Amino acid sequence: MINKIVQSMAEAMDGIKDGAVILLGGFGAVGQPNALIDGLIEHGAKHLTIACNNAGVGRVGLARLMDLGRVDKIICSFPRSSDPVVFETLYREGKIELEIVPQGTLAERMHAAGSGVPAFFTATGVGTKMAAGKEHREINGRTYILEQALRGDVALVEAWEADRWGNLTYRRAGRNFNPVCAMAADLTIVQSQHIRELGEIDPDHVVTPGIFVDRVLHVPYGDPSGF
Repeated sequence: MINKIVQSMAEAMDGIKDGAVILLGGFGAVGQPNALIDGLIEHGAKHLTIACNNAGVGRVGLARLMDLGRVDKIICSFPRSSDPVVFETLYREGKIELEIVPQGTLAERMHAAGSGVPAFFTATGVGTKMAAGKEHREINGRTYILEQALRGDVALVEAWEADRWGNLTYRRAGRNFNPVCAMAADLTIVQSQHIRELGEIDPDHVVTPGIFVDRVLHVPYGDPSGF
């Protein structure tokens, strides 16, 4: 019987190694799996590379992970958010590496990895510093640069609903980067607001099929009333 629901945070985090590449869902604080980030902190893995939309806010969640010295590199689109004090301090002190990736390119790099596409051409970044050292090619009279797929060792994802097979739905803006993170990692770990019985989620509403999911932890929070 397939059952991907785990009973503890320790079980969810089991096996995450030092030096792992972590794909992190969320758009700022929206849809970010904060409970799993806290679990990763308690787990103790270090020398991590984090790929996500932004570089954390305040001193909680991702910012706390960085503040504890666990992150060697961050790959993101917006390193400066409303309160990026931790990232900016670490970066100015040379304690963290930054790779800036345009938001659409970041999403597509993950999507490509999950789709088995090793690289793709895009016009985004042509003529900027982001194009330095990358292959350029003219296609139909327009110049493009080659971007590599971005695969993670682990994806940390927030979902609204999950069943024991790992089928997922997302709530409104919480969908953001979560589906592409889920499909692009060797190990996908999900925190879900609700756990549904098998067959209770309408197949037409499933955004991430369970084939992409390895572990699901029930983390109830917020309004329990549903959509």
